[in-house]
This record gives sequence, C-alpha cells and structure tokens, in this order.
Amino acid sequence: MLDKTLAELAQGLATGEFSSVELTQNYLDRINAEDGKLNSFITVTPEQALAQASAADQRRAAGNADAFTGLPIAHKDIFCTQGVRTSCGSKMLDNFVSPYNATIVEHFNQAGAVSLGKTNMDEFAMGSSNESSFYGPARNPWNTDCVPGGSSGGSAASIAGGLTPAATGSDTGGSIRQPAALCGITGLKPTYGRVSRYGMIAYASSLDQAGPMTRTAEDSAMMLNVMAGFDPKDSTSLDRPVPDYTLTLNDSLKGLKIGLPKEFFSDDIDPQITIQVQNAIREFEALGATVKQISLPNTHLAIPAYYIIAPAEASSNLSRFDGVRYGYRCEDPTDLEDMYKRSRGEGFGEEVKRRIMVGTYALSEGFYDAYYKKALQIRRLIQQDYVTALSEVDIIMGPTTPHPAFKLGEKTADPVTMYMEDIFTLSLNLAGMPGISVPCGFANGLPVGLQMIGNYFAEERLLNAAHQFQQATDWHTQTPGQ
Repeated sequence: MLDKTLAELAQGLATGEFSSVELTQNYLDRINAEDGKLNSFITVTPEQALAQASAADQRRAAGNADAFTGLPIAHKDIFCTQGVRTSCGSKMLDNFVSPYNATIVEHFNQAGAVSLGKTNMDEFAMGSSNESSFYGPARNPWNTDCVPGGSSGGSAASIAGGLTPAATGSDTGGSIRQPAALCGITGLKPTYGRVSRYGMIAYASSLDQAGPMTRTAEDSAMMLNVMAGFDPKDSTSLDRPVPDYTLTLNDSLKGLKIGLPKEFFSDDIDPQITIQVQNAIREFEALGATVKQISLPNTHLAIPAYYIIAPAEASSNLSRFDGVRYGYRCEDPTDLEDMYKRSRGEGFGEEVKRRIMVGTYALSEGFYDAYYKKALQIRRLIQQDYVTALSEVDIIMGPTTPHPAFKLGEKTADPVTMYMEDIFTLSLNLAGMPGISVPCGFANGLPVGLQMIGNYFAEERLLNAAHQFQQATDWHTQTPGQ
C-alpha cells in the first residue's frame, strides 16, 4: 500500500481495503527502517499518529468520514504543532514545544488526517539544499550523495522515499518547487494569501507561503482543499471563496495558451534539462495547447532584489529569538548583553547569521534608500512583467531549476552559486503568484522539474494542466530503485 497516491489511499480506506491504523503503522515501520539513510524527519510521532488513526477509523465507522479522514501526512518543521517540538531546523528552537497549532495543522486535524511527524528543513527555511539544518542534511532518495533541495528538502525526500504519501511545505523563494523538482515529486506554491501563515514560523513575511507537496497533481488538489481558506488570525490571508480543486482536474487543455519566456531557456541551463522541458511542452501541444514566445525582461534582477528584501524581513522577524522568552539560552551569561550576544551567536547557524547581517545592513540608516527601497521598486517591475505576460497567455512554462540535484557540500563554500539554483523560482514569490513543479524526465539519472506559473488564484488551472500532463506521461509514477 506504500506505493499508492493519496487519492488511491483514500479509495482504499473508503472501501475497507485497509484501516487507517494499518496504513499508519506501515508508514511508521518504513520510516523506522529507511529514514536513517535519508534523515528526512526531525521528529516522528508514532503514539500521536496511531491515536489519530484510531480516531479516524472510529469516525469512518460512524459514517462521519471526510475525503481526508485517516490519510497520513507529514508536516514541515516550520509549522507549530501543539505538544510536539517545532524546531524550524535550528538549534535556537531545539527545545521549543509549541503550545498551539498552526492554522493549516488545525485544518488537517479537523479533516481527520494523521500526522506522522515533522520533516527536516534548512534552518529557518534559509537555504536551497537542506544543508543548513541543525540536524544534518536530508538526502535525496534518487542518490543519497546528493541534496534533496531546500528548504523543504525533508518533505520532498520523505515523499520520494516512500515514507509518507504527502507533506506540507513552505515556499519563500522556491522552497516547495525546487526540492519537488530535485526529488521528482509535485509541489505547489499557492497565491500569496491563499493559505494561512498563522503558526508558520516567519522567515520573510511578504514572501512566505505554505503549500502541498505530493506525488501527483490530484493529490495536491486534495491537500489544497484542506489548506486553503481565509484566516482571521492572519492579516495577510485573503477572504475569497475556496473552490473544490479536484472538480476541474479533467477539463480539456484544448485552447490553452502557454508562454515560454526566453529568459528561462539560456545557455546556463543543463542541456539535458532543456531537452526534457521541451519534450514536456510538446506533450502539452499534443493535448491541444498552443505555445507562444514571451519575455520577462527583469528576471535577471530577481536574485539581487530577493536577497535584499528577504534578509531584511528576516533580520526583523528573527530579532525575537533573544534567549529571554523561549528557545536557546547560553549558559552562565555575565549580563544581559552577554546573554543576547551569545544566545544568538550560538543558537543561529552560519547561513542564518549571514542573512541577518545582510538584512540589517540593508535596513540601516544611509543604506535603506540605496538598497531596500530600490529592491522594492525592482520587485514591482518583476510583478508587472508577470501581469503583462499573463494577459497574453494562460500559463507560463519553463524549467524549475537550472541543474539537477547536486552533490552534498558542492556549493556550500560559495553562497552566491547556491542562490543561483533558485533563479527560476524566486521571482514568483516577489510577484505573489502561484506556481507548480511536476516531474518531466531525468538528467543524468536525476529528476527534472517542469514549472508552470499562473495568474493570481489560478491554482485550478495549474492543477488541471499538471494533472492532464500526468495522465499522458508516467514520470510522476517513477520511484527511486525501480
């Protein structure tokens, strides 16, 4: 049963092929047997999971089951979970047990889902490889010498490795889509504000967005049905009706207009990735779509703008971790200033310190106008590029990443090279628009992701296009070790 999708597992539970307790125990056994190789989980919660599974079976027996009742998932360790450690991949929060649930965790609990545990991640979601985690890097199931991507690398690795059928992730600059591409799964970043951020530990508040990570687009639609919705606890949450994202999955793609940005097909991309993406686009043409060349002229400015805005917001958000109220506190401080300095110096890792310093510098007097204000102006230009392009086409397509998964340690000495791995994803966070990555082939034996970008609140269209592509291809069905 561990090779089934969420939709197939839901059908199996509905027909009585297996119980939620049986299903959950199977996944817990697999985590126990296999996660030593992948390090995809920070915390596993077997007692809680089995209790939730038993409650789900009782709920089903009473005739009160929903579509998600009894289905096991995992949560990225950035989401607060009541009574369970929420570390955000950092020494700073290694001892933090949340007193409340994040809104999306509460939504899954109400739907009757089973939480297997909390997945590994780059510290405070800052990274593209999962190598900045205090708990050590997660590993890519396709090649354990390679990274799974980041920051949601643990969620991606756990799904690709068959340790969970689905997981939550967060995407600030590509942290759902990039690891989804490197691990050969499906990952959706919704429109900013579509999913509540309440209880999701903040990195960059104007960019962070929670979303689903699954094997298929159909499963992502099921997840988004649970996750999306207005939340009065989140001031950035948008009060709009939530459609049933599964209803339009089988709509025809005839007449769909696809835009191909010339900036997404440069000589800097691995040639094998370009070939696989072009093959995928031809598949869409066979399904009735038409293709048009477009331009996103400010794409090259996305990385410098992002790495001013995101660190600036991070330096503000992470100022709360001071050793006073919760989290790590240094031993035997001599005075208050010593406690602040040592607690933050010892509690944060190198990448987090780097971004705090960059952000603090960008916001400082004399540099705010030269850096932060200018980055906000560039952000507006990037957003306008997308608005203009999507007035001419329905979906923008291109590679999710410029290269397949790279070796552990290969890029850690050069942060700028690491940052370039997000060149095709982070502009979408600056614009606040939705995007999805789906498997579309292999390069050098490692998965390749196809990214699809839509207009605001176009998740239905993206999921429909992704599902139709997956109905016509089998890349999403292939698993490590086949």
